[in-house]
Amino acid sequence: MKLGLLTAPFAETRLGEVAGWASSAGFEALEIACWPKSSGASRRYAGTSHVDAASTSAAQAKEIVASLAEKNLSVSGLGYYPNPLHPDAAHREAVIGHLKKVIVLAANMGVPVVNTFCGGDAAKTVDVNWQEALKVWPEIVAHARGHGVKLAFENCPMIFSYDEWPGGHNIAYSPQVWRRILEVWGGDVGMNFDPSHLVWQMIDQARFIREFGPYMLHAHAKDLMIDHDGLYERGILSAGIGWQVPRMPGLGDVDWSGFFSGLYRAGYDGPIIIEHEDRRFEGSDDQVKRGFLLARDVLRPFVK
Repeated sequence: MKLGLLTAPFAETRLGEVAGWASSAGFEALEIACWPKSSGASRRYAGTSHVDAASTSAAQAKEIVASLAEKNLSVSGLGYYPNPLHPDAAHREAVIGHLKKVIVLAANMGVPVVNTFCGGDAAKTVDVNWQEALKVWPEIVAHARGHGVKLAFENCPMIFSYDEWPGGHNIAYSPQVWRRILEVWGGDVGMNFDPSHLVWQMIDQARFIREFGPYMLHAHAKDLMIDHDGLYERGILSAGIGWQVPRMPGLGDVDWSGFFSGLYRAGYDGPIIIEHEDRRFEGSDDQVKRGFLLARDVLRPFVK
C-alpha cells in the first residue's frame, strides 16, 4: 500500500509545489485532480485542474510522471467527478467529453485508473437512472477499454445540498447497484472505495468490504461524523443533509482498524488516498496541510 492524497483542495497551487510538499511530508502517491480549466463557479471540492486534459500532449504527460517520480511520488489515479447522467443534455455532453479526455490523459501518463462518478438525476428513482446508465456508459467504458484504462466509480451518493435531494447525483452507492455495475461492466469498471459514505447510510463496512473488496481499484480515506443533534432535528428522511459531517480520518465514526483489516483480508494492496473535505481544516494551504498531516499520522501505522 502507498499513502497519498487527492490534490483537489490545493486549487490555487501548482502541481509541482503540491508534489514537493507531499513528498517532504512522507506521502507516496497523488490522485491528481483533472477538472476542466474554468473560471466559473464550481461545486465545493471540485473544479481543480492540476493537469489540463484538454491541452496536455502525450510527451508532456510523460514528463509530469517523470517529475513526480523524481520526488518519489506515483500517480494513484486521475480524479474527475462530474455527473454523466445529468438531466441537462448540454451539461451531460460537456462532462462526458471532458471525461473522455481525462481517460486519454491517463493512458498517456501510464496511469491505469480514472476515478469518477456513475452519475444520477436526483429527481428520478435509482431504477430509472440505472436504465439511463445502460444507455450512456457503454460508449465511455469502451473508450476507456480502448485506451487500456479502467474506470473506478466512487461509492458516494452525492447528497450534500438540496439541489441534490432527494435522489443524489450518483447512484453507485449501494450494494444493490454495485452488483448491477459489476455484472454489466466488471473487469472494465471497479470501485473507488470511500468508507465515510457507508457510515450515514448504515451500511455494514465489514460486510461491504468482504463482498466488494475484490473489485476495489482505488481507496479514499475520508472520515464522517454523524451530528446526532442534527439527526434528531431532521430525521433520516433528510438523507444526511444537516447531520453528515465530513472529517479528516480519525475525527469521525469510521472504524479505521476494521477498514484496513478488511482491505488486507480482501487482498487489496493499492493506494490509500486521503480525501480532504473537512471544513475545520480549510481556508488556506497551511490549514489544508495541517488536516492532511493529521490524517497521515492516524493512518500511517496501518499502511505497510
